Amino acid sequence: MRRALTALWARPVWLLWLPPAFWAGNLVLGRALGPVFPPVSLAVGRWLVALALLAPFIARQAWHERGQLARHWKLIAACGAFGIAGYNALGYLALRTVPAASVAFLNSTLPLMVPLAAVALGVERIGARVLAGIAISFVGVAWIVARGDLASLAALRLDGGEWLVLVAVANYAVYSVLLRRRPPAVSPLVFLAATMAAGLVVLMPFWMVELAHGARIATDAGSVAAVFYIGIFASLLAFIVWGRCVAALGATVTGVSFHLVALFTALLAFLVLGEPVRVFHLAGIGFILLGFFVTTRRPVRPPRL
Repeated sequence: MRRALTALWARPVWLLWLPPAFWAGNLVLGRALGPVFPPVSLAVGRWLVALALLAPFIARQAWHERGQLARHWKLIAACGAFGIAGYNALGYLALRTVPAASVAFLNSTLPLMVPLAAVALGVERIGARVLAGIAISFVGVAWIVARGDLASLAALRLDGGEWLVLVAVANYAVYSVLLRRRPPAVSPLVFLAATMAAGLVVLMPFWMVELAHGARIATDAGSVAAVFYIGIFASLLAFIVWGRCVAALGATVTGVSFHLVALFTALLAFLVLGEPVRVFHLAGIGFILLGFFVTTRRPVRPPRL
């Protein structure tokens, strides 16, 4: 088993499906918890769980790397603010009011925002193959959201909640690009723990305001279990794998895998909620997977003569 996991870790292209699967579960749970769990409290809870589980394993290494952490505190603070605090708190806040179709459509703009952020920050260039894969996958997402009728997309309006989703996705796009700047002297797990801590620091003032306005945290067994799932799978494991994929494959290619969230959300809706899978779902999923393949496949190199 250990050998198999090591081999899988060495081929990050095979890991790309894991974060979207975990985040699909987070999306379903975030919607379910919306009426009973305050958004900032949910964001704080997930990262407290993740950091508490990770800290014992990296504490000694973090102490040895404290000089590097202090030297790169601006990058750590930026990653914490954009990827840990901004994306999650804004996303949970938007889920309280935004229709499901709009959430699926707007969240799927991440693979489009990542290349733009990468170009703006001077990290990567966009190739024709990657652009083609992004476009093909986005067609699939739009087809699912439109339920096979593209004219229905015109009915989608960007109200306050929808703008929150866009801002949240833009936050995560910047975070994905900033991950490429992680200093080699700082180990990936130590860097992740540091960004979690930074994100929690950013969230604390907003959490205090939320609690001061009378927010109450649900403590029933189902809510607590949901927070632990989000903390372990959608936070700790998903971010570890995402960081590995970004480091090995680049932010743009990794970002395209976010389209798979739509695929896994549809499957979860069918299995858990009993929602039917229709022809437009299958057609859209086909486009999503085709775009994912086009973007992630290795180009064929001509043989050496």
